Amino acid sequence: MKFTYLAAAVALSAVALVGCAQTDESEPTSSGNSDVVSCQYNVSGKASGTTPVDPPPTANVPAQGTVNVTLQLSQGPLALTLDRGHAPCTVNSFLSLLEQGYYTDTVCHRLTVQGIFILQCGDPTATGSDGTGGTGGPGYRFPDEVYSDDTYPAGTVAMANSGPDTNGSQFFLVYQDSELAPDYTVFGQMDQDGIDLVSDIAAAGVHGSANSEPNQKVMIEGYSMG
Repeated sequence: MKFTYLAAAVALSAVALVGCAQTDESEPTSSGNSDVVSCQYNVSGKASGTTPVDPPPTANVPAQGTVNVTLQLSQGPLALTLDRGHAPCTVNSFLSLLEQGYYTDTVCHRLTVQGIFILQCGDPTATGSDGTGGTGGPGYRFPDEVYSDDTYPAGTVAMANSGPDTNGSQFFLVYQDSELAPDYTVFGQMDQDGIDLVSDIAAAGVHGSANSEPNQKVMIEGYSMG
């Protein structure tokens, strides 16, 4: 999937970020209350990995404010601020997958250190190896929440995908300003400590190419809220 198949693209910035393909390209819809929206998650198969997954709730999804989440990586805590106002359906999915344990004990399988600068996570079946793995997802797909003025500076948290409206579970962490087209849903930010943490992982390099498994094994061990 797109940021899943980041291989050749990474050297030039035509990123391949993983996700899951979706046939319905509808946008989140308002339910009459500007504080909430209705979302659509299309079941596309069985979730990859051993953790069963239910699609997130679709009605009355909060569309205002932020949520603070800390991912416990094997290298230390990574604090994220998720933006419901910018990407309510994406945040809703991400939180649902966290709560269902889908991200727990999974490896961040792809690191890019040339052209674009991201660490990609979110596939429980990924092994990293040669940049061709990491195609797994939660068994559902959902539309993009992208804007023409989206950019990807250091600290950005965004969804990987394999084309328009193919979001699933895979996401990426930008540790250095990266030039990307506004094709990837931005749904949160890391603080400076998080940028530094991911930068330290990147400084240890990758296996083989500039787009491959990190030399440092990066595991999401759990999470906390608030």
